[in-house]
Amino acid sequence: MMSGYKIESTGFLKKIMRDYFMGMSEKKAPLAWCTSVGPAELLRSFGFEVYFPENHGALLGATRTAGDFIPAAVQAGFSGHVCSYTTSDIGAFLSGSTPLEKQYGIKQVPAPDLIVYNTNQCREVQDWFSFYADHYKCPIVGIHPPRFLDAVSADEVELVVRQFQKMIPVCEQASGQKFDPERFKAVLKLSAEATMLWQEVLKTAQVSPPPLSFFDGVIHMGPIVVLRGAETAKEYYQTLLAEMKANVKKGVGVLEREECRLFWEGMPIWGKLRALSDLFLQNRTTVVASTYCNSWIFEDFDDKKPFESSALAYTQIFINRSEKAKLEMLKQWISEYRIDGVIFHDSKTCFNNSNNRFGLPLRLKEETGIPTLVVEGDLNDLRFYSEGQTITKIETFIEQIESHKAVV
Repeated sequence: MMSGYKIESTGFLKKIMRDYFMGMSEKKAPLAWCTSVGPAELLRSFGFEVYFPENHGALLGATRTAGDFIPAAVQAGFSGHVCSYTTSDIGAFLSGSTPLEKQYGIKQVPAPDLIVYNTNQCREVQDWFSFYADHYKCPIVGIHPPRFLDAVSADEVELVVRQFQKMIPVCEQASGQKFDPERFKAVLKLSAEATMLWQEVLKTAQVSPPPLSFFDGVIHMGPIVVLRGAETAKEYYQTLLAEMKANVKKGVGVLEREECRLFWEGMPIWGKLRALSDLFLQNRTTVVASTYCNSWIFEDFDDKKPFESSALAYTQIFINRSEKAKLEMLKQWISEYRIDGVIFHDSKTCFNNSNNRFGLPLRLKEETGIPTLVVEGDLNDLRFYSEGQTITKIETFIEQIESHKAVV
């Protein structure tokens, strides 16, 4: 690692995230809960503050407290093998605890006035969010887009548009505001600008040395998840992008000299971010790109066609696509980021975001010649993760890549 290298914008990020959570806890506006890749822009156009339970799940994983709460959800009837975001979040709720208290002094997540989910990521969000809708006796609206598509056609977009539009009267009643098409366009425009800035930030890692890694990205993606459609997100990524470009110009990055460039496919192992980051750096390797961080890039957003473009963007995300489409997307990222190897994370409780189970790693290797490795773990439940085995597999994988490059 470069001596003393750090991302200065992190201070700004911490302030933004604190302001977001503190503002939400004060409940000065109606509050909507939403899935992370859901119609946040439409909700914000009604004046809702928007809370994302998946972000809370990630906090439980990153603080390594998820394991304390999963048993409470299991006792309440949830399987310990379904999404550990779901079980840790519900378990924390049932236990009357949240990492937001230690971080920001917030003792509990504010109650929702409306809950919205999109099953473009998985089916679990419907059951997860329905649990809270039943508890709070509040309205819940679901978007159910077609899944596993090679390509998204106009017919599929029209189907999702109709589902978006059915949300409008529910949003009007929960917010007390009439739908304003111009406001929706303005919010979507801000979201589009922020997501394109985020894409530019990620693309700075195409150079050597990269000014940020996957492990930096999962932290700095916070605003594009929880503040899409807000001016604050755009401002943050303008600041971060300027810093990344300046570091590229100065030739500074996370490593002085990288010998191996990897791609991370799948969910982060939240409780092991620091340990894994250090492991790769100690082996002169940078994880420069990922499917996960790219999940919040929506190139199709168009404020001139807000419903159609939102429906298209949220339906054709990587996780919602066919194996064929995923293969092509991975091949493009491998080329763009000059990848030497791909690590697939088999997340044991996240079936939908584990893409190693139907032969994709082998097909990717056959078509690109790029070696692949599967590591087993989980997004939150560390009982599924073997640290010693993972370290051995990763170090061996890197050695094999370096040996092959030396021969070639």
